[in-house]
Amino acid sequence: MSNELDPRPENLQKRVWESIQRDELPPQDDRGRMRVVMNNLVLHLHPSKVAKPTLKFSYTFGLGGLAILLVALLAVTGIMLMFVYTPSPDTAYQDMQALQTEIWYGQLIRNLHHWSGNLLVVTAFLHLLRVFFTGGFRTPREFNWVMGIVLLLLVVAANFTGYLLPWDQLAYWAVTVGSSLLSYLPFVGEGLRNFLLGGPEVGAATLTNFYGMHVAIIPLILMGIVSFHIWRVRKDTLTIPHRLDGMVDDDSPEGGKPTQIEKVTTLPHLVSREMVFALVMMGLILIWSIWINAHLEAAANPDLSPNPAKAAWYFMGLQELLLHFHPVFAAIIIPTLALGALVLLPYQRFDMSAEGVWFRSRKGRQMAVVGALTALVVTPALILLDEYALDLPALLPSLPTIVSNGWVPLAVLLLLLIGFYELMKRLFKASACETRQSVFVLLVTSFIVLTAIGIAFRGEGMALMLPWEVLQ
Repeated sequence: MSNELDPRPENLQKRVWESIQRDELPPQDDRGRMRVVMNNLVLHLHPSKVAKPTLKFSYTFGLGGLAILLVALLAVTGIMLMFVYTPSPDTAYQDMQALQTEIWYGQLIRNLHHWSGNLLVVTAFLHLLRVFFTGGFRTPREFNWVMGIVLLLLVVAANFTGYLLPWDQLAYWAVTVGSSLLSYLPFVGEGLRNFLLGGPEVGAATLTNFYGMHVAIIPLILMGIVSFHIWRVRKDTLTIPHRLDGMVDDDSPEGGKPTQIEKVTTLPHLVSREMVFALVMMGLILIWSIWINAHLEAAANPDLSPNPAKAAWYFMGLQELLLHFHPVFAAIIIPTLALGALVLLPYQRFDMSAEGVWFRSRKGRQMAVVGALTALVVTPALILLDEYALDLPALLPSLPTIVSNGWVPLAVLLLLLIGFYELMKRLFKASACETRQSVFVLLVTSFIVLTAIGIAFRGEGMALMLPWEVLQ
């Protein structure tokens, strides 16, 4: 009688699965598995089938999945930290100390949150590079590339607003230096800075504003755009690695894209890899957070400025530019030109088909190496030249500083970039796509060098020093 009234299976495992899946356990054959897969929540994030070459770790490095994992880890640890944190100058630093000494696993939770946030900046940046170097920004993915740039900026903004919350000397002065960059925006810069800080300088209103942006405004915007970004990835399909000009994928025939690409079901082929990768990365992040504590210096003191006062590490490239350019150019014009070029990049005309090929071609890879080596040599050389030998405002005293230390050096650098572009194109007899990539590598490497110099080679008074002298 009970069996007639209750048609559910007696097997507990099947009952649990059907309560979630609303279907039978997946059969072993592909057709049966596909029927189950089509009704699965995973399919809101993934297509039902994916090309087998896209599962190669050496093609994606799991960077997109790692970014999503870090966002989830930040959300969980951030909510836990909210229970023991009050955004007030009178209590914020004491709350940080309590996490270290009084609250069970408080230091570990803060470490996880801190290092996950820093790793998210690096991961988002590397993911953008991976997409660029494999041609994943081409039609129909142009707008998703733009969304990726917006997400990178939001990740940086989330880190910046969270940087102040410990309310120690490092956080206070890093935000003071970082927010000062907004002052150089024409017409609206000072007003925007005062709006964000809640006044002319970092204070209690700043802490409240940054807390609200960090835990509510930015995460809501971030999650909305991430959802749209993932949906577009699914709709636009994944780029497929293939062999071109003797490069890349062993599964593809020599001489071009494969005519027939083997596809496999998302479950279990893709999801199982994602689960293993997530578990491994969570283990590594946990081990790192156990051994390396997040920084906490002395309590914030507005009357005692450290020497040097540095911005957060991801702004150190811009702070280094401030030492060599007029502030309007270092903080506004150059970053705007760079972002504008990145946004317009996928809408340029392409003179070769290299979607899914690392560095476009073998020649493109060689040109990328030349671009990186050029930046590694020329960028430090120009910094040393400007630091010890060249003083443009003194050489051009009749010109305003914004011209002598802004338009003039920018024009020289643009001419050098144009010369580099033409030289590389003729020297390698390369396509425009390959040549643009070499310029991109040159600029990215230069910015990384600027960041590294700002972090490790700038000491007291922002003078150039050896790294061990900076640490003293």
